[in-house]
Amino acid sequence: MSHSHTDTQITLTIDGKRAQVAAGATILDAAESVGVRIPTLCYLKKISPTGACRICVVEVAGADKTMTACNTRAVDGMEITTQSEKLSAIRRQVVELLLVNHPLDCPVCDAGGECDLQDVCYSQDVTSQPFAAEDVNAPTIDHWPLIQQVPNRCILCEKCVKVCYEVIGSGALSVNEKGDRAFIDKDLAKCEFCGNCVQVCPTGTMISKPFKFKARPWELRKTASVCTLCPAHCQVSYESKHGKVLRVTSADGVTINDGNLCVGGFFGHGYLNSDRRLTAPLLDGQPASWEAALGRVASELARIRDEAGGQALAGLAAGHLTNEEGSLFQKLFRVALGSSNLDSPMRFGLLRAVKTLRTQLGLTTASAPLETIGRAGAILVFGCDPTSEAPAVDWQVQLAHRKRDTKLVVADPRRIKLAGQAEIFLQYRPGSEVQLAGALAKLIVAKGQADLAWLGQFVGNQADLLAYLDGIDLAAACAASGVDQALLEEAADHLGSAASVAVIFGHAVTQAAGAEDSVAALINLALVSGALQQHGGIFPVGEQGNAFGLLTAGVCADFLPGFEPAAAGADAAGILAGIENGTIKALYLAGCNPLLEFPENRRWKAALAKLQLLVVQDVLESELTALAGVVLPGAAGAEKSGSLTALDGRVSPLAKAVDPPGEARADLAILADLFAALSGKPAPSEAALRSELAGQQQPSTPTSSRLQGAAPAVIAPPAAELRLLIGKCPFHFGAATCFSPANLELAPGGAILVNPADAARLGVADGGLLKVTGPAGTASGKALLTNKVPAGLLTASPNFADLNIQQIMPGGGNCVAVTAVKG
Repeated sequence: MSHSHTDTQITLTIDGKRAQVAAGATILDAAESVGVRIPTLCYLKKISPTGACRICVVEVAGADKTMTACNTRAVDGMEITTQSEKLSAIRRQVVELLLVNHPLDCPVCDAGGECDLQDVCYSQDVTSQPFAAEDVNAPTIDHWPLIQQVPNRCILCEKCVKVCYEVIGSGALSVNEKGDRAFIDKDLAKCEFCGNCVQVCPTGTMISKPFKFKARPWELRKTASVCTLCPAHCQVSYESKHGKVLRVTSADGVTINDGNLCVGGFFGHGYLNSDRRLTAPLLDGQPASWEAALGRVASELARIRDEAGGQALAGLAAGHLTNEEGSLFQKLFRVALGSSNLDSPMRFGLLRAVKTLRTQLGLTTASAPLETIGRAGAILVFGCDPTSEAPAVDWQVQLAHRKRDTKLVVADPRRIKLAGQAEIFLQYRPGSEVQLAGALAKLIVAKGQADLAWLGQFVGNQADLLAYLDGIDLAAACAASGVDQALLEEAADHLGSAASVAVIFGHAVTQAAGAEDSVAALINLALVSGALQQHGGIFPVGEQGNAFGLLTAGVCADFLPGFEPAAAGADAAGILAGIENGTIKALYLAGCNPLLEFPENRRWKAALAKLQLLVVQDVLESELTALAGVVLPGAAGAEKSGSLTALDGRVSPLAKAVDPPGEARADLAILADLFAALSGKPAPSEAALRSELAGQQQPSTPTSSRLQGAAPAVIAPPAAELRLLIGKCPFHFGAATCFSPANLELAPGGAILVNPADAARLGVADGGLLKVTGPAGTASGKALLTNKVPAGLLTASPNFADLNIQQIMPGGGNCVAVTAVKG
């Protein structure tokens, strides 16, 4: 429950200090405003107050009894006392009661040294335990994956329950039983394994199994940095001991993510310590010195350049490079090697969205900061599963929807978590994105809810846009999308009547065939719904950690850094064709694995064998490193410095927490040595590269007549009894977490999600093998029966090498007709 703060100010006295706060503030808020500290245990600023522990009791002049400061509203003229003999006695007894049957296992409890209950015992001078009672605590719960629950340590503050429901939106935790038998229980089917229950637990009740007994908190070296697994870039602390990251935490109140983490941020760092890490350069599969490995790369690249020209060389990079590394990578090719054959996995998704955003709106990232979502009057989540793709976006949706009465509309082919929470869920057929977004925009204009004066001022082709929308056939759009018109009208009304709107779109849009047209249709909708006016925004969600930074740095054939037009070289498809026809003879892969990340990857595997030189610079062993002539071990995000660009254009510094393992080196150092060897001059420093990129990464704001509507084309998907849609697994981020034991415990391999009706028709049981054949090949994986996908649609995640679902996909799409048979 949020406090209904108003502009009205009230005045009260706290321990003789005059405090002035907004009406609706609590006594605890008022005390904080004048620097008076009231002890708390169950209080957490980002959740509704519980008033469970009673440690924050205060005396109020004229009141017969003490009051809890955390959930008592301050009243004008109040006189409050926070310290007295009476209050000390009450607080001491409260703590003594909390300690009844609390085990004296502090020496082996993971919370020892950072336990709020310990701290309160010290601060309240609790030195004995005068009370006793029958111990009826539930036994330790050890069958949950990754998290252990020890009920006899629990003080029932309910912080974990409320964070799970109010902040994360999962609702997996609840209080089971009653009275002194009560304990925190979990619905495992709802759990996102984000670890926030562990982070907010004031005792050692909720314990991270991967961290258990690994270190005492005072032994850990803490390094403030950002998580690199998704484009939201949550601010984190890497906590290390003896050169190894043992846990990742985040602080409430001072981080962009308000201390919240997801399964990737909290548990996904295990790959850093994997025995599959690359620790030394390899030449033809054998360990070699850096001098020999870099010498081979430089001499071979120079030879091919001199014999066949720069265009015989190509480079592909991925989103684990920093902004500076991306910039130097493209300089290595464009400046030192004379080649503009550059690309990344974003070619098959985010780049198409960014090109359209740039053409119509002048944007290359989201139009507003991420926290704008949390303040929007209405939110449209379209073709995106934020819970899986960028959990920090999900938390902003939860904040708006649960605490600020925001209306939520979800449009997706899958029944994602947010679909169950939304006012309106539009479950559309993949391929109908243009029609669906167009219909919503048409309805808003038809009802007179569009701000025509604003459109006239900021949209250069307002008349064309309105004429295009007027011509949309609603009945045809409903037929194509499979969405009922009444539902569409209700959704449009929520968006059209809101004072501000946030439009969020993700992988199901950006990776689909005709993505440019789908994004154009969503831009039209954003324009007429007011999402690009003050307090709203349009938010594209990218596929990889530094996807936006890599594009801004110019790692693509089409653009120089800052999206300056370039003399176009070969893009990913052109590079593949060039290798196949022999015109491209050397390929440098920096953190990019076409054998897993790219569609048609069987073609890629066959093509790689034709190269004269294949260089792979990465952090983990893979099928790809086994094929490479030269392997260069790079550094992961926790092992290097630099900067990253988030989906909202925010540029964050990356700090080095630990050294990379063995002889592995930061990617920038590797690229700098090669640049110097191949260009004959020193590479720009990290600071110089960052300075070059400065000013090219800021979100744009509308200026008069600069924005453009569009008339996107409709691409009718082929009729098919069964189709397969690429959709991200919620427990993994890229290929890296497939080397993290914790994440593998939740999702050990690739699975194909199947509606029970389809499973029955195919004769496949839950967990049984299913073989699917698409335009480019066949893949086999375990069937996972679920109602989250509709009949006629399968989904599978691209993270897993064992399934390698991209091998069945053609270039340029994420949803294809397939045949499926029991394996």
